[in-house]
Amino acid sequence: MFEGQPKGLYVLSLANTGERFGYYTMLAIFTLFMQAKFGWSEAQAGNVYAIFLAVVYFSPLLGGILADKIGYGKCVTIGFATMFAGYFCLAVPTAADLTGQLTMYGGLACVSLGTGLFKGNLQVLVGNLYDDPKYSSRRDAAFSLFYMAINIGAMFAPAMAKWITNLYLGNFGFEYDAANYSPDYLNALYGAYGLCFGVACVSLIISVIIYFAFRSWYKHADVNVRQAKDMHVAVEELTPKQTKDRVVALLLVFAVVIFFWMAFHQNGSALTFFAKKYTDLTVTGPLRIGFNIFSLAFIAASVYTCFSAFQSKHRRTRVICGVITLCLWAVAYTLFILMDNTVQAQPSDFQQFNPFFVIALTPFSMVLFGALANRGHEVSAPMRIAWGMLVAAVGFGVITLASTGLISPMDLGEGNQNILSPGWLITTYFTLTIAELFLSPMGISFVSRVAPPKYKGLMMGGWFAATAIGNYLSQIPSRLWNEIPLMYNWGILITLCLISAIVMFSLVKKLGAMTS
Repeated sequence: MFEGQPKGLYVLSLANTGERFGYYTMLAIFTLFMQAKFGWSEAQAGNVYAIFLAVVYFSPLLGGILADKIGYGKCVTIGFATMFAGYFCLAVPTAADLTGQLTMYGGLACVSLGTGLFKGNLQVLVGNLYDDPKYSSRRDAAFSLFYMAINIGAMFAPAMAKWITNLYLGNFGFEYDAANYSPDYLNALYGAYGLCFGVACVSLIISVIIYFAFRSWYKHADVNVRQAKDMHVAVEELTPKQTKDRVVALLLVFAVVIFFWMAFHQNGSALTFFAKKYTDLTVTGPLRIGFNIFSLAFIAASVYTCFSAFQSKHRRTRVICGVITLCLWAVAYTLFILMDNTVQAQPSDFQQFNPFFVIALTPFSMVLFGALANRGHEVSAPMRIAWGMLVAAVGFGVITLASTGLISPMDLGEGNQNILSPGWLITTYFTLTIAELFLSPMGISFVSRVAPPKYKGLMMGGWFAATAIGNYLSQIPSRLWNEIPLMYNWGILITLCLISAIVMFSLVKKLGAMTS
């Protein structure tokens, strides 16, 4: 799994882990922050959330265009500085007035622009490592590992947000209470959320240190076409028809995945509102283990040591990994039995399940598709995307089933029903994560492999631009939250995923011919 990968992959992955930790700490509480500070409705908060996500994921298109001119590494460096300025603006305490809103919008603009300069171009650097024929066969596996590293940061982020929130509220004599709308409580709550933005500043500094301290491990990959020609380095030459076919193929993929991201990114809006309004946040029994981030971390780590125990070529290594696996399970179980019999969860806690499942399930997906490839049944990236869309529809089918018989938000008003087991949302996240593993890392790898050399930054930016459009459209369920029954809201997402899957299945052969 980890054998035969270039060292640069680990540096770039860890740098991305730190940046994503800060980003998802901020994102876990962003809609809740806006509601607590400005008193906004789900529709208002969801609208700003969707616009922010859209700009965050659209800006890599501009970052890619710039990087194709001045270089990927330069853009990543500028991105670091710009993101830091943005998180700093969000962390500065301000009043809940126009000045506070303008400061927030300014911070969001900087975070968006900085992410655009950083995210896509860092992934181009990863892809460039695999232009070397020595590593080219490991490209798909590399992006699966890179994607897993992203989610390590994302997994711990909600727990960090929760810990800071509880600690800060405790200083004012409060405990988290989704039904408490008193001014004193809300002032304390959005003050706590402001500190979460400060965490993003610290984690970004750690990423910068990793990125520059080990630059020599990936420096050779920081070369665009212009720089390569100046250095008289051979660059793959494509005919105009090949270039056009590849660009068209990528654009077709981008058009389809828009609807996946529209559905998937309900985690910070509609699914968070569902957790707040309908889910019993008093957790008992075996499900408690899912709300102990350290138990989840040890379980996730044990997946990798367990695979190493079976895959290693050396008996001594297999034994050591087996023993470590048993120890990790023992520690996870010990932490679980030491938990209180009743755990009071927060809506943002559920956002840790998606990254946990990404980390834990990545080795299984790698083994599955690796085994199929070894038997001559390799599944192409477009085919995996199609299956991912289909599985996403199943995921929203789960939450639709859970919603049967619930009072719709338009009738519930400001009240909370809080009757559903957390297991429904956890199962939904599990299913959506399987869809994500089929689609996202393979989509990024596909772009990295197929993009014409002179348009690498632009095409990677195009992937994120498609994500941006999907993120913007993700506001639709939030806008409809208090307008239509829950079943209709989820039904819209299911329908879009199914249509996208059908379209993608119909395009698989055409895309294969265009990119061969």
